[in-house]
Amino acid sequence: MQGRPEANEAAPHYFTYIDQVPDGDVLSIMEKQLEQYLPVFSRIDEDKSLHRYAPGKWSIRQVLNHITDTERAMAFRAMWFARGFDTPLESFDQVVSSAAAEADRIPWAEHVEEFRRVRLATIPLFRNLPPQAWTRSGIANNSRVSVRALSYVIPGHVTHHVTILHERYL
Repeated sequence: MQGRPEANEAAPHYFTYIDQVPDGDVLSIMEKQLEQYLPVFSRIDEDKSLHRYAPGKWSIRQVLNHITDTERAMAFRAMWFARGFDTPLESFDQVVSSAAAEADRIPWAEHVEEFRRVRLATIPLFRNLPPQAWTRSGIANNSRVSVRALSYVIPGHVTHHVTILHERYL
């Protein structure tokens, strides 16, 4: 578990997210994100949560739904590989997922609570991994990725999208 993922632990596109995670214990960083981002989400009201910064772009509700769905998918990948399964996993298509979620029909407060609960489930998944599980890896979306890399992708992905929310939506 110690240290950041190395370049050979994930395909380059994962480092878009991994590189956004500060140095330190990744589980503490996941916990701090709840303290940091839940107040940001709570300040967004129902009407604002339907805002899109341009035609054809996701609403804020869709963005948070995407964050939550992606966390679930990455946590599942981590669990799968950590437990020793070697069957490759298919891609996670965010376009398909977003369309099927119908996020705009779900109240904003429920999205915020769902994110909180998913994160609260993600943290103990990683916290309780045996030490040797962190270096296990497998194939997801035709690319090798380690459990340790996935533990960084999760908070990095959230940071990436919250930055976009601040820059383009709020």
